[in-house]
Amino acid sequence: MKRSRQESLPNKIYRFRSVILVVSIPLLLISFVIFLMPRIPDGIISSSSSDDSMSVLDGRRPLRRAASKSYAVIFDAGSSGSRVHVYCFDENLDLLPIGKELEFFKQLKPGLSAYASNPQLAAESLKSLLVEAENVVPQELRHKTPVRVGATAGLRALEGDASDKILQAVKDFLEDKSSLKFQSDWVTVLDGTQEGAFQWVTINYLLGNLGKRYSNTVGVVDLGGGSVQMAYAISEKDAAKSPRMTDGEDSYVKELFLKGTKYYLYVHSYLRYGLLAARAEILKGVEGSDNSCILDGYHGSYKYGGSVYKASASHGVTFTKCKRAAVKALKVNESTCTHMKCTFGGVWNGGGGDGQKNLFIASFFFDRAAEAGFVDPNKPFAKVKPVDFKDAAKRVCELNLKNAKAAFPQVEEDTLPYLCMDLVYQYTLLIDGFALDPWQDITLVKKVKYGDSLVEAAWPLGSAIEVASIS
Repeated sequence: MKRSRQESLPNKIYRFRSVILVVSIPLLLISFVIFLMPRIPDGIISSSSSDDSMSVLDGRRPLRRAASKSYAVIFDAGSSGSRVHVYCFDENLDLLPIGKELEFFKQLKPGLSAYASNPQLAAESLKSLLVEAENVVPQELRHKTPVRVGATAGLRALEGDASDKILQAVKDFLEDKSSLKFQSDWVTVLDGTQEGAFQWVTINYLLGNLGKRYSNTVGVVDLGGGSVQMAYAISEKDAAKSPRMTDGEDSYVKELFLKGTKYYLYVHSYLRYGLLAARAEILKGVEGSDNSCILDGYHGSYKYGGSVYKASASHGVTFTKCKRAAVKALKVNESTCTHMKCTFGGVWNGGGGDGQKNLFIASFFFDRAAEAGFVDPNKPFAKVKPVDFKDAAKRVCELNLKNAKAAFPQVEEDTLPYLCMDLVYQYTLLIDGFALDPWQDITLVKKVKYGDSLVEAAWPLGSAIEVASIS
């Protein structure tokens, strides 16, 4: 019997050529389409939810692919001064260097709220910062570089329509003078929960925590001039227990989608409990008499929010007397807690948990600790305990103004009379307000290391991440 000849591969291909063509052409077309589709970057924000309309903070706008290189300019119009931050991002929303740093930062004093009676002057006060920020951005990118102005507690505290007039003046100023991309709704008074959420995003972004479990993130306490914010991630179970808010009040919990992970962020802003506002509350509580928190030898007045308070020292200033005044200002024992557990003022505390165990404390906390000498001002962060504020306050409160000036030459002249008061209030806020253990480890933070650089630990980066994502 003859063995049949085995058909060669080329002959087989030729014989089944029509079938191969029918199958291969659609596959090639599909592969080509997939190749051309835009890649979703591994950026800061990507939704893991079926609702892909959610954005970085408020769930209203979808994420868009960022340009290969983009800039964002953010003005922080705080109660103690105005600051400008410029950031540069790659297509994945990772920070790129601006010169030798990862951000451009400049500040000046006073803040917009100091011009309550002259809105035009308030807007003009931003001119030098705007010019410097524009010079950082390449000319060909300026027209598509967003500029935002976020006013914080200082403007929120102004009476009447003073805040609205200042905001309108700033809008007119940017419309007329700026070469950057501008929208009217990008000049706003941030509500406190936005400020706190942006701050939480900023610090956890810089630490590389986003995308991890909520228990691997850090909590944030940010003490500004007019308000103080607390923000930390909580479990879905605790989020479900959050008290219902009445109309007009901010919700305690925000849902964020960051690097494919859903977070339930407890965030609350305490208006009128920032450091500068707290001075007014303490002075108001002893109005008409000498104050047990003012350093001996000082007799003057304190201006805040359009009001003037007598600020005269009493003899026998002590930590104990000043702490009583600070507790009274916090209204710790005067408000009824209607929720499961409260901080102060009847405010729900979020339930605690892993997201709050590692706390990063920012802004005035770092500044006063550095001025009081128990934190190195040249270091970007420091590990301390709340009791360190108590120990520093006891040392400062025993001094008169003259001796304090010699002991703390780095403290600005207009701050020195209130140094005892500020340190006592900060300790009281942490212990009596937020119920921290006096010996708990906390991190005072000014800047956070990101790669080989240091970046300011401030809410504007969180705002820049959002606007760069949707612009």
